[in-house]
Amino acid sequence: MQYGISILGVLVVLFLAWLASSNRKEVKFKPIITMLVIQIILSVVLLNTKYGIIIINGISTIFSILLEYASDGVSFVYGGMANKGETPFFLNVLLPIIFISVLIGILQHLKILPFLMRGIGLLLSKVNGMGKLESYNAVASLIVGQSEVFITLKKQLALLSKQRMYTLCASAMSTVSIALVGAYITMLEPKYVVTALILNLFGGFIIASIINPYEVKPSEDLLEIQEGEKQSFFEMLGEYILDGFKVAVIVGAMLIGFIALMSAINHVFELIFNISFQQLIGYLFAPLAFIMGIPLSEAVSAGGIMATKLVTNEFVAMMDLSGGNHHFSARTLGILSVFLVSFANFSSIGIITGAVKSLNEKQGSIVARFGLKLLYGATLVSILSGIIVSIVL
Repeated sequence: MQYGISILGVLVVLFLAWLASSNRKEVKFKPIITMLVIQIILSVVLLNTKYGIIIINGISTIFSILLEYASDGVSFVYGGMANKGETPFFLNVLLPIIFISVLIGILQHLKILPFLMRGIGLLLSKVNGMGKLESYNAVASLIVGQSEVFITLKKQLALLSKQRMYTLCASAMSTVSIALVGAYITMLEPKYVVTALILNLFGGFIIASIINPYEVKPSEDLLEIQEGEKQSFFEMLGEYILDGFKVAVIVGAMLIGFIALMSAINHVFELIFNISFQQLIGYLFAPLAFIMGIPLSEAVSAGGIMATKLVTNEFVAMMDLSGGNHHFSARTLGILSVFLVSFANFSSIGIITGAVKSLNEKQGSIVARFGLKLLYGATLVSILSGIIVSIVL
């Protein structure tokens, strides 16, 4: 029964993507099937084998050590602000983003990250049936972030077709920045965060190749990465420290606004309809939770968390999942955790549109027109990742 629902879920997701396809006759199913098989194999390896456990534990240990280093800096500046035994979210989850941002800056400065992004992107292009540019962009989005990635492609933006722009933006919305992974693993089990990162990478190509199929001519498949202005090592450090702090403050501000707004809306709905807004939208998302392999008894509560992520952001939903009064099974927690690790929400439409528009006005306007279709595809990617995990849990 469990596998039957999961297989049905995969077919439903592929069908929903096909319904939104811009050219259904051009969809290539061979790379789609290949990437689905790769997703299942990687999920099995990461979640159900001793080698996967070693990999996950290694990554988790690295981030735990980095968070300890980050806490030294946070404690020096903000020590004493919290009562003993308390763990303020801003201090312990968001501010460590600054240190992770610094490490990314150092690896960028030493040309290590650009080398990895090009290399992994080249390997992906052999599997996904797309161009080198699309493959590079997916890896770069994972490492440098959904808005910063377009800066590295600034020279080529004006030359790209609407179809290729959709794929680039879909990759940026379907994944998450590695700078935020440290924050995520303080709220979710590390094994699900790492698994989601990898599954979303392939899932983004699967859904985009159905919704937005096209051919890339060899003459068009050029990868020209924009190099930033040459900086000294300490100039670079200062820039990435400030960038990391901006991200922490922006995420904190969004959490304050969204959580307060959600609380107010829930209260109004409870007064008028005797049901919270989250419970109401939970019923709407329950069918999606069910095809992800979540039992009917948990589908409404799970649907509420899924909807919360869509209308607010992943942090709000993660806090609800980890700190809310829910009684989910371990399997449901795993499926939901994987679903939440992406930037698929309404605010990302504005972030990506603004990032592209700041670099190329015309392309920014094009991105704004397919914003909702972009969110639709990225949400399907998250659902597909959840379904793949449900097969192996």
